[in-house]
Amino acid sequence: MLIGARSELTSINNLRTMEMIGSDKTKTTFDSVTQFVKCLTDQGVEYIRFELPDLHGIARAKVVPVDKVESFASKGLNFYGGCFALDTASMVVPGSGYHEEQNYRDLLLIPDLDSLTPVPWMEKTAKVICDLMKSPTEPLEIAPRYILKQLLAEAAQLGFDVMMGHEFEFYLLNPETKELLFDGLHVFNNTRNNYVPEISQLINYLRASGIDVINYHCEHCPSQFEINYGASIGIRAADKAFTFKNAVKEIAYRLGQHATFMSKPFIEHAGCCCHFHISLIDRNTGNNAFIDKNNKYGLSATAHAFIQGILDRAEAMMPLVSPTPNCYRRLKPHTFAPSNISWGIEDRTAMVRVKVADEESTHIEMRAASGLSNPYLTAAATLAAGLLGIKQQRQLQPSVEGPSEDNPDLPKLPQTLEEALSGLAADVEMQKMLSPEFVRLFTTIKRFELARFHDHLTEWERQEYLEIY
Repeated sequence: MLIGARSELTSINNLRTMEMIGSDKTKTTFDSVTQFVKCLTDQGVEYIRFELPDLHGIARAKVVPVDKVESFASKGLNFYGGCFALDTASMVVPGSGYHEEQNYRDLLLIPDLDSLTPVPWMEKTAKVICDLMKSPTEPLEIAPRYILKQLLAEAAQLGFDVMMGHEFEFYLLNPETKELLFDGLHVFNNTRNNYVPEISQLINYLRASGIDVINYHCEHCPSQFEINYGASIGIRAADKAFTFKNAVKEIAYRLGQHATFMSKPFIEHAGCCCHFHISLIDRNTGNNAFIDKNNKYGLSATAHAFIQGILDRAEAMMPLVSPTPNCYRRLKPHTFAPSNISWGIEDRTAMVRVKVADEESTHIEMRAASGLSNPYLTAAATLAAGLLGIKQQRQLQPSVEGPSEDNPDLPKLPQTLEEALSGLAADVEMQKMLSPEFVRLFTTIKRFELARFHDHLTEWERQEYLEIY
């Protein structure tokens, strides 16, 4: 049943007290499973979703009645162990090492209790983000969330906390035809901002689910939108991005729309990005570690090395941040997307844009990621590359004059997913940072998807060759 404006307001008002569950400012830390369950019952929650972020950033879940939560939260909930070895069509990938090789066995979902957030578009429901574990104390080391947590721990050993935020664009489409809801290029246009009334309901639901929305607007292309929310420290930043993307799709469906983060759904219109924002915070002082007013560009040696690390590892990063063949249709000059390996101060055409506003908010924006990318892998790839730059004390190459996309001397980003996977295969240091076993699995799955992609006959081929030839 579609949710209208009246039912939307009623649903949010009924669960308004649950905002405290998901808010960063009032985040509850649970000392025990018993305390966790008490919070659920006190808030009137009757069902909780145990959600697993899969290899592609999609939520896979089981729903548990609240009276069964304590046992599953303590001992784990059985879940198919090959979930990370499914491709984008949920096909079992042969040779992955996690299906027939493991007798298709179950592993355990173990919830991160402090990730608890409400699901206000469903009645009396909340969710927790889970890790897939071999046992209640033994992690599955190929999981993207686990890999990011390991990299965050490495950053902490180097003396840094990591502030991150994912900025997504998406299209709202007719659910039957998958076509645009309106035409015309009207970025920020107030009429277009409100042309789709469901967008305000979508925002209300996101806020009620703990997403701290800052602003929203229509994007450059028709029926395309951007919703911005606050950055967070550590794993909660990627958890928030995972929650945001999956919530947008769920809510849009219930409001009678189809939301897509697909990188390039329309060849004649702009693609959907994930602009990934990141800075390092000195754990001793609490200050932004990217700032040094006495250094070149006003950036610290740490920032210089971090940026150069990203540039050095750009080719290896690309399959992780632009993980489908379609993603590479977006990375073209003069589209506000990067097309080469570059950096610049406030340069929207560069792969790495440095945003220097003031001491508190100076940060790096990595602009090569697709809207459909896995938030955990986008963060992991960027952080791994940047930390390598710091550990190797890399010196930052000079920025170029003018838009980076117009400079023919800069190396190009990979043009296809095949090229990108070759770049990752050639970078042993990045593989070690991410986990060689994860890279093997990821590459196996992506090459399986590519084989399916190349087996597909396009309509263009039929139109081009069938009649004349």
